[in-house]
Amino acid sequence: MRFALVDRVVSLKRGESISTVKNLTLAEEYLADHFPGFPVLPGVLMLEALIQTGAWLMRDAEDFRYSTILLKQARALKFNSFVTPGRTLCVTASVHKTEDNEWTFKAQGSVDDASAVSARLTLQQFNLADRDPSLADADQRTTNHMRELFSQIWHPESEVAEEESTETTV
Repeated sequence: MRFALVDRVVSLKRGESISTVKNLTLAEEYLADHFPGFPVLPGVLMLEALIQTGAWLMRDAEDFRYSTILLKQARALKFNSFVTPGRTLCVTASVHKTEDNEWTFKAQGSVDDASAVSARLTLQQFNLADRDPSLADADQRTTNHMRELFSQIWHPESEVAEEESTETTV
């Protein structure tokens, strides 16, 4: 099972910050076991939503130059409330610092403006071919796939249209 925990990118400031949403539905299989009679998004998947959000910002800023982005460190991780079916986890990640191939983010997720999760994350990016040149094709397939996924969840023209409609109605 693939865990795509970013349904849509809401806003993006290249190399600076990103906002995404994850809509939780009863159709997600893991909810049957977590927990019976009280389905909630598992904490590890809340953390993964923060990681995936930061990774999308990195991919966009680096023009999808790296195939692999992994969590190196999670600090000050706090779970503050549950995410239940029918709710939307709104995630924001802001760049705290970048150093070589590592980016550190301040990330948080909220539901109905109430904090659900927060952390300081360090993500590391690299290509598999850097360690084994025979994996260059795998890198290319992965980056192509990620570009395609990103085009499905990020529509910058819709953000501009939303801003324009807000400006005209105010």
